[in-house]
Amino acid sequence: MPARNIYHDTVVRALIADGWTITHDPLTVSYGGKDLFVDLGAERRAIAAEKSGQRIAVEIQSFLSPSIVRDLQEAVGQFEVYRTLLSETEPGRLLYMAVPRRVQQALLVEAFGNLIITRLQLRLLVFDEQEAKIIQWTS
Repeated sequence: MPARNIYHDTVVRALIADGWTITHDPLTVSYGGKDLFVDLGAERRAIAAEKSGQRIAVEIQSFLSPSIVRDLQEAVGQFEVYRTLLSETEPGRLLYMAVPRRVQQALLVEAFGNLIITRLQLRLLVFDEQEAKIIQWTS
């Protein structure tokens, strides 16, 4: 079992405050004899107008190394592996990459970050590290 991200508890609190129920901590994804661990699995219960609830997986990224671009490269690689496996094992569960607001402001709102997000169709959950709340969902 991998070590928890430094923002793990912050993202858990933010998801719960946003109406999500944490169902897996971590979410185990097994395929071909290999087990991988996405940080969180969560579910939002259906409301009367919906036929079923929403299920997501959340991989939390901290971006703490000296190179924010290198951290993004590693995060995207991990995201793609998890997304591929989830598409086979749980096709109804959407994968999100949780990133701190400072990363969004420093990299992801710029042309470089926008290109990566758009072309790779990354789903992001941007959270405020201090207030433990979700600032933005990007699909």
